[in-house]
Amino acid sequence: MNENIAKLLTEINDYPISTAGDLENFRIYFLGKKGPITALFGAIKEIPNEDKKAYGQDINLLKNKAEEKYELFKTSFESTQNSASSTLDLSMPVEQNTGSRHPISIVQNRIYSIFEKIGFNIALGPEIEDDWHVFSALNFAEEHPARDMQDTFFIESNPDVVLRTHTSSIQVRVMETTKPPIRVICPGRVFRNEAITARAHCIFHQLEGIYIDKNVTFADLKQTLLYFAKEMFGKETKIRLRPSYFPFTEPSAEMDISCDICGGKGCNICKNSGWVEILGCGMIDPAVLDSCGIDSSVYSGFAFGLGIERMTQQMFKTKDIRMFFENDVRFISQFESAF
Repeated sequence: MNENIAKLLTEINDYPISTAGDLENFRIYFLGKKGPITALFGAIKEIPNEDKKAYGQDINLLKNKAEEKYELFKTSFESTQNSASSTLDLSMPVEQNTGSRHPISIVQNRIYSIFEKIGFNIALGPEIEDDWHVFSALNFAEEHPARDMQDTFFIESNPDVVLRTHTSSIQVRVMETTKPPIRVICPGRVFRNEAITARAHCIFHQLEGIYIDKNVTFADLKQTLLYFAKEMFGKETKIRLRPSYFPFTEPSAEMDISCDICGGKGCNICKNSGWVEILGCGMIDPAVLDSCGIDSSVYSGFAFGLGIERMTQQMFKTKDIRMFFENDVRFISQFESAF
């Protein structure tokens, strides 16, 4: 027998195997593609013709010995595992803990279902955006305060690229690629360089919507938002619209709902006023329609945008917005879900 073959045969017989890990190492070393047995088969072409038959028989014997030892220990380990599993009582009841859905997701899904009932589709877009879709297309002048570093996170290597400050950028993308009528809601995370407090965060979730068609009026906007508020917070919910200013809508308004955390008596969430601001809205400025390729002499539309965290606070009476981002299991487990 070849000296190398005899040496390997001794190694196979003496190789210690006490765990499944040892067995796997044995298989890889002796039977793997880069192992010594494979190398011996590859060297057969260098053996003189008169010795090839004996050489081939020896390495086949070597390979068979390695495979026999591997199969023997494999069967032994599998038998041990089956014996351990056979002691399990599969008839015992299993304690199931119902999973939890994050309160932000609960509120988002509820909003989706409300707007889907009245014909709105959902549109998504990138969180890292360019200046055109975040500002310029929405009628923001170059010197507008929202462009200042105190509000917006700019990408340092490219000042034209920002973390979106609102999901209006998705609306721009929809208007650029879709012919009216358009009726969509645009949810997503947004980023603003703000101090983190019980009422504000530098990351939050926003949902904006637009409706563009012929003869759309402010009355359509008001009735849509009134329907949404009553479906979301209850039939007794009241709304009020206050004049405001946004570069991309004219006229513009802020919408408040009656605060059900304090019942109108005043608390830190409603700033002791009895009202909670939940969204901004208005008629889309004709300049925005034109910049997105929609003829403002034919079509009109309204837009609105709301903060999901603020609405979630109102629904679940959570007084600190930071709790939504801390991933405290004690907090999240309160929102159990069957899904």
